[in-house]
Amino acid sequence: MSSTDVRATAPTDPPPGAARALPAVLPGAVAAAVATVRRNATAFGALYPDSTTRDDRYPLRPATDEFAEGANRDWTTSFWPGMQWLAVELTGDEELRASALRHAADFARRVHAGEDLDTHDLGFLYTLSCVNAWRLAGDEAARDAALAAADHLLTRVLPSAGIIQAWGDLSDPAQRGRTIVDSLMNMPLLTWATETTGDRRYADVVDRHVAQVRTHLLRDDDSTFHTFYWDPESGEPLRGATEQGAGDDSCWSRGQAWGIYGFALHHRTSGDPDSLRASERCADYFLAHLPTDGVPFWDLVYGDGSDAPRDSSSAAIAACGLLELASVSQDTERAARYEAAGREMLTALVAGYTPADAAAADALLLHAVYDAPKGKGVDEGCLWGDYYYLEALTRLTLPDWVSPWWPATRADAGADGENA
Repeated sequence: MSSTDVRATAPTDPPPGAARALPAVLPGAVAAAVATVRRNATAFGALYPDSTTRDDRYPLRPATDEFAEGANRDWTTSFWPGMQWLAVELTGDEELRASALRHAADFARRVHAGEDLDTHDLGFLYTLSCVNAWRLAGDEAARDAALAAADHLLTRVLPSAGIIQAWGDLSDPAQRGRTIVDSLMNMPLLTWATETTGDRRYADVVDRHVAQVRTHLLRDDDSTFHTFYWDPESGEPLRGATEQGAGDDSCWSRGQAWGIYGFALHHRTSGDPDSLRASERCADYFLAHLPTDGVPFWDLVYGDGSDAPRDSSSAAIAACGLLELASVSQDTERAARYEAAGREMLTALVAGYTPADAAAADALLLHAVYDAPKGKGVDEGCLWGDYYYLEALTRLTLPDWVSPWWPATRADAGADGENA
């Protein structure tokens, strides 16, 4: 069956009363998503799917000279157990709980073996795998692994600039002095580490890093750079650029979505009003640059009438970010607007960007983009799009849901999985 046989067609107009209609479609959307997670868990077992689908199916993560096929490598593998934990919270499924715990053990092995750790994305990797295993199942080994990952993340701090450097071996001069807007979503691991240990080192790094991202990656017009460079010796700010946007001065839609969510999370944990305002600025720019159906193109420079690919994963991240922002906003009118926008965006995804036949696709969400300039994962499903789509559904299905991105203790989250 070709990919066109299973894809839903993106609507040209938003569904009438989209924000109000969402509760009616939630149960069916959740059931379809959980069924796909269960099916994929059976298919992949202890192995890991690749970051994106090919014709709507996730292949195993490709082998490399260092890693076997299906191995736990790169920055996206944790979205897979992250989805399993969400499904556990939604359903109490014990088989998925056991599967997620097996993955947590593999992430513990990975960090202690020092495998593929040269990245700031340790926050993504260990929040969704091991912090979840500690919060929801009381797994002590997972707690220790998450703390080890937080310690390793601190090795990427560039003291002269006050940033955590993005990726690559820092003994390579080409990899030094750079951070990216995605980094905001890696900060919750360090915030959790401070709460868990009482050691302020982690949170102090977060506060300084976020301040630098606010100052240098958030532009005066409220759009964001994807990446920014500092002189590694002096710490002097140099220039903004992009790796995945349409141009250095355009606004990569996924980066803007990370900004909405990441700044809102920092405000929740720190109380910093500047981060709240930064999240609002990112949100207002994002919402003002959407096409008619409410799901962005891969870069916000494109609008209605463009034949550029959409990026449903950006919408899923933004929906979560908008709901988070609404929950921390101190302005009742703004909070209501962001809440409605997040719900409407999720409704658009359910209506136009999920498989017409869930059994005919491995992805929960279609029409995403990984890296358009490199032709990578264009108009496919992707692990992070699936994860954030299911997270948004979970937020609206479980009103008392506790986010893994918050620095929650086991008591807050329920050590024995009371949220399930």
